[in-house]
Amino acid sequence: MVIRPLCKINIGLNIVEKRKDGFHNIETVFYPILQWTDTLEITPCEGDSSLVVVPQGLTTTMEDNLCMKALRLLQRDLPVGQVTMRLQKNIPVGAGLGGGSSDAAAVLNALNDLFHLNLTDEVLQRYAAQLGSDVAFFIRSMPVYATGRGEVMRPISLDLSRKEITVIHPGLHISTAEAYAGVTPHKADYSLEEAVKLPVSEWKGLIKNDFEDTLFVRYPVLQRLKEHLYAQGADYVSLSGSGSAVYAIGDEKYFGLNH
Repeated sequence: MVIRPLCKINIGLNIVEKRKDGFHNIETVFYPILQWTDTLEITPCEGDSSLVVVPQGLTTTMEDNLCMKALRLLQRDLPVGQVTMRLQKNIPVGAGLGGGSSDAAAVLNALNDLFHLNLTDEVLQRYAAQLGSDVAFFIRSMPVYATGRGEVMRPISLDLSRKEITVIHPGLHISTAEAYAGVTPHKADYSLEEAVKLPVSEWKGLIKNDFEDTLFVRYPVLQRLKEHLYAQGADYVSLSGSGSAVYAIGDEKYFGLNH
């Protein structure tokens, strides 16, 4: 079985408060995009399960990879056999696009089909939430308004198919821990769920990603990239997730700083 996990952008990201478990409560809108996709090939086998990641060097050990963690999670509770997995990584790592989470969700969906587990999306999402804050989103990959750690989701009717979404990855790797280290949680002074109902041209100056305040100081290229995309006429530009990818929404494709 071959699956092509896609990626996402965050439209708005408000860091509301720090939780007792060390995570943060957030509110954001996850929106799926197809600019990059990984390729995951998964096949039942007789021997031990294995994972090959191409290009190599993207994970410390095979068992640390979210794909293997997804497999072990279902094997713990359900009649899931051994598999070989080959993952071709195309989604940039450390870019705030959810590539690793998408891969893990793809494994859960694939195992559900391969071994005829008949798990509902809701059950799969509960498993996914044990793997990471945004893994559950990728079980269905439909636009949602997300709260909690990102795993509490409510579908929204947001359709950007008539717009061009350009994602620029400046080659930086920003870890989630690094991004969160610089933020001061606070409740937003606007309703994100209502704001995304406005025309995209009205999002600028209203819908905000809280990570930008500190990451733009630490990595000035991100601020320059955002300004560069607005100068080309984009309707809305933002950092995605905890970065480092920056996306622009508008009526045409836009270009990065070195074009």
